[in-house]
Amino acid sequence: MPKAPRFPPTNRRVVEVLAFPSVKLLDVTGPIQVFASANAFMAQAGQETPYAIRVVAQAGDLVEASGGVELAAHPLSPTDAVIDTLVIAGGEGVAAAAADTALIDWVHERAKQSRRTASVCTGAFLLAASGMLDGRRAVTHWAFCAELAHRFPLVNVESDPIFIRDGDVWTSAGVTAGIDLALALVEEDLGRAVALAVARYLVVFLKRPGGQAQFSEFLSLQAAEDRFGALHDWISNHLADDLSLPVLATQAGMSERSFSRHYAESTGLTPARAIEKLRVEGARHLLSETRLPVKRISQRCGFGSEETMRRSFLRILDTTPQDYRARFTR
Repeated sequence: MPKAPRFPPTNRRVVEVLAFPSVKLLDVTGPIQVFASANAFMAQAGQETPYAIRVVAQAGDLVEASGGVELAAHPLSPTDAVIDTLVIAGGEGVAAAAADTALIDWVHERAKQSRRTASVCTGAFLLAASGMLDGRRAVTHWAFCAELAHRFPLVNVESDPIFIRDGDVWTSAGVTAGIDLALALVEEDLGRAVALAVARYLVVFLKRPGGQAQFSEFLSLQAAEDRFGALHDWISNHLADDLSLPVLATQAGMSERSFSRHYAESTGLTPARAIEKLRVEGARHLLSETRLPVKRISQRCGFGSEETMRRSFLRILDTTPQDYRARFTR
């Protein structure tokens, strides 16, 4: 086992995880288990446990999380109390939490007191409501990235990363990404060897391959469905055909110049980039839902060759078609 670093008991790091009614259970328990496992590893190595972990909630006592599971929670700490790490969980109840001015104020003041602040999944909405994400890069669950960007235009929302660190503020993608984020926090505190030992114990990647685009639809294209939905449907049924700019413009009933301009305004992508994404999307489905050879899939989706498809997968999903199939085959 790797040698655990010395960690004096006077430096125990207080980790508070904020919960609220209808919080997502794994958003709370996932990060907590990472910190708890780091404590267990350090204790096994004969060292003082580095983390003092507690769940806090506005009402204190019991908080009903997703699935009807009740979590025991401490009342909200005084905003000037000692804290190292504040973690904001997400879940269905985050909309109500992000509309509670008293809770928003507490998050803002508590975050200023903490060495670092993190959100899990849709917890980013509460963190954004507190103003702590203004001018920062951030991520949330892929299904809510567009909404986060729309509601909080001062936040620089990115849809693909599993987690993002911007200074002393961390945000993570959906649900299990809170585990990835917590492992990164442990690695920052205790080193790679300890974080890797925790990841191995939990049977997860220390740094999982690829981003959350592996799990999502392509958000920028979805945002343009009102204007170009019919065109996207047509493209999806003609992936192996000629999808050059003149063909697309004709299908959309526009001049090439007008089509290029309006399409970029609606999607943030050039038509060529969008075609590549739609071809990757088609290949994703065939890789996970059929047993067709990769070569056949590359031809059916208009890549022409396996190598071209591999390069597109690496560029867009940060993984190869073979690795994608291995992880997502039904």
